[in-house]
Amino acid sequence: MSRNYEISVREFLRLSREGGIDYADFIEHFTNVLRKINEKFGYLHTIHDINRDHLNEGLYGLPISVKDNICVAGMQSSAGSRILDGYVPFFDATSVKKVKVGGGKIIGKTNQDEFGFGTFSVNSGYEVPKNPLDPERTCGGSSGGAAGLAKAIRMPHIALAESTGGSISCPASFCGVIGLTPTYGLVSRYGLIDYANSLDKIGPIGDTVEDVALMLSIIAGHDQRDATSIARHNIDYTKHIKKNIKGMKIGVPKEYFKNIDPKVKKKVEGAIDKLEELGAKTKKISLPTTRFALSAYYIIATSEASTNLAKFSGLRYGAHEPLEGNFNEYFSHVRTKHLGEEAKRRIILGTFARMSGYRDAYYLKAMKVRTLIINDFKKAFKKVDVLAAPTMPILPPRFKEIERLKPLQHYQMDVLTVPPNLAGIPMISVPCGNSGQLPVGLHLMADHLQEGKIIEAASALESALVKGK
Repeated sequence: MSRNYEISVREFLRLSREGGIDYADFIEHFTNVLRKINEKFGYLHTIHDINRDHLNEGLYGLPISVKDNICVAGMQSSAGSRILDGYVPFFDATSVKKVKVGGGKIIGKTNQDEFGFGTFSVNSGYEVPKNPLDPERTCGGSSGGAAGLAKAIRMPHIALAESTGGSISCPASFCGVIGLTPTYGLVSRYGLIDYANSLDKIGPIGDTVEDVALMLSIIAGHDQRDATSIARHNIDYTKHIKKNIKGMKIGVPKEYFKNIDPKVKKKVEGAIDKLEELGAKTKKISLPTTRFALSAYYIIATSEASTNLAKFSGLRYGAHEPLEGNFNEYFSHVRTKHLGEEAKRRIILGTFARMSGYRDAYYLKAMKVRTLIINDFKKAFKKVDVLAAPTMPILPPRFKEIERLKPLQHYQMDVLTVPPNLAGIPMISVPCGNSGQLPVGLHLMADHLQEGKIIEAASALESALVKGK
């Protein structure tokens, strides 16, 4: 008979160190629960049979899920796209390698929007993950499977995810879990199937702030195989858990509270009040270039995406068709057949923005706006330690509501997560209460490489809210 394994990551690690876990029994129970959850909610399209040998250090065999656009050796890695059906890499992404070396075990690949193109995980080439709190609603995107599983499993587990414009924060908010997006370059992108090279960031999603801090400590650090990797090593982010935040300066950007659901606004303002009660000092500030961020992001991101996706042509790997006609005709046929509608849309938008005659008017101008946005954040962080805002402007919508949205309305949902992603700063979404049964996320942001500050604030709020239950 299996014991009750509905325990925290912290408890799992403690019991493992003390010899209090029958690991073979734990893995058998975990796998059975995982398969049942997946049948109902569709979080993973690949489930890996886990070796039941117990690891005796580090993470002690802690189950880790991996977003489908992060390569795992010997496991199909398709980035949610049918054009990469059958692609099985022979190597691990650096982040995955670090997890394995650190004692974690990969349990499978989580469903996502195709190449990360989406806010609701409805653009998947495979199964659309369902919100564990209400299966008629979205998990958010594009790391929907990762966040949904982190909430639903109720057993020790951490998800490895990725964000380009908010793909960690958004699903974390919609599912009521913790999502940490690190500073751009802090975690190696080697082995990531890129959406937009200058924006992509690998980060963790977990049940507690301590869980994501632990995972960040493992995956962060310099990697010579990634030219954008920052030279930082061996940082223990868990030391920032449950720190006193008395005197911490928290900025509240007024632009982030416009046109958001009143229910979301109420919960976020309540969380900010709670931070004040814990000793933080809040201050209203302005980030004036915020209103240009969404336009700049979609020009930059789609431009980079159109270039990155050019290599998926049906020749070297993934889906292919009988070779007929000239190469251009063959490429067009394969891409038309195997790429989803949103992928095609973004390729077209990005190609247009980079065309001769339009590059100066769109792409270069968007890059200038990006610089202004970065400068806005830099000015703000001279006055405050952390910024606090809603993660998402709405509560998780029903799938039938999403079906009625036009593409531009989909893009507008990223209005609060895109600015910090453009700036490459660290951010964390932490649950700050429920409206009915639906969770609301508070977004905490800090200056580059100041992950410790957002972990401190998030941990303090988490502890206060747990005590207040």
